[in-house]
Amino acid sequence: MSWTEIEILVDRAKTGDRDAFGELVVRFERTVYCMALKHVRNPGEAEELAHEVFVQAMRKIPQLREARCFAGWLRRMTARMAINRLSRRGPAFSTEPEKFDAMAGDGRRPDEELEVSEAKAGLHAGLKLLKEADRATLEAFYLRGDSLKKMSRDFDAPVGTIKRRLHVARHRLKEVLEAKGHPDSVPTALAV
Repeated sequence: MSWTEIEILVDRAKTGDRDAFGELVVRFERTVYCMALKHVRNPGEAEELAHEVFVQAMRKIPQLREARCFAGWLRRMTARMAINRLSRRGPAFSTEPEKFDAMAGDGRRPDEELEVSEAKAGLHAGLKLLKEADRATLEAFYLRGDSLKKMSRDFDAPVGTIKRRLHVARHRLKEVLEAKGHPDSVPTALAV
């Protein structure tokens, strides 16, 4: 189906033609589902979200000014509705025994848990030995999960500079950890 045909279907759907809107759903359902899945990371929930997106799109399509913008409009609507769903969802807690049985543990044995704990302790000790700039950069990215753009604003530096600082700080941390006898702490700790 060409974009010209899609624009014609959008124009017909804007006037209330349900068959035309149905054709648009068939054309874009896989795309919307994949986008929803990318956001909510649950196939069942992504399917529900995709359905809600098309219901909302059917209601709002008369407000779409340019038929050629339909795909982008649908993409933005999917992203916005996914974010709304995720922010409303909140943490899921249950005290039913069946839920506990169905929940997967982290799968670590006690000895593995001890190794991870020691690696984390070594990492934090190594971080304390770094210069303030290196420590702040690593903590912002790896421990707080700040994006490069946010770090660029916070540190008042270009993204390229932030990337370079991360690279240099990782190497300095590795040197510190190796000098302290914790060479295995770097990959484990930075992944945590």
